[in-house]
Amino acid sequence: MRVEQIAVFLENKSGRLAEIAEILAEAGINIRALSVADTADFGILRLIVDKVSEAEAALRAGGFTVGKTNVIAVEVPDKTGGLAMVLKAIRETGLNVEYMYAFVNKTGENAVLIFRFDEMDRAIEALQAEGFTILRSSQIYNL
Repeated sequence: MRVEQIAVFLENKSGRLAEIAEILAEAGINIRALSVADTADFGILRLIVDKVSEAEAALRAGGFTVGKTNVIAVEVPDKTGGLAMVLKAIRETGLNVEYMYAFVNKTGENAVLIFRFDEMDRAIEALQAEGFTILRSSQIYNL
């Protein structure tokens, strides 16, 4: 039920994101989703890729600091209110969203919301109880 995500710490300077994209492309790694957050001095690039171990090794070899975390991928209808439905279910449990990002499937029928919660197991239980589909990592990597 959990998806492995890579977090890469970046200096906030021109060309660093392009360097990561090139490293991954040269290694034959496909980016499925990403999010970039920055401060004045550094950024955090969060990536979901089709080959997690290979991506981690390639980025480390390229001199980047890389970490792995688990996130949850929730499938929702790609329509107005999709995010609100998920957040309502989470709010009622008292859980906290640490961060999230989203992407739309190629079919355009559904969106996939990527979440990191303070209590991952409770979040999975709460979302499944409300009828949400939690995608497996293989489903995300192959989208």
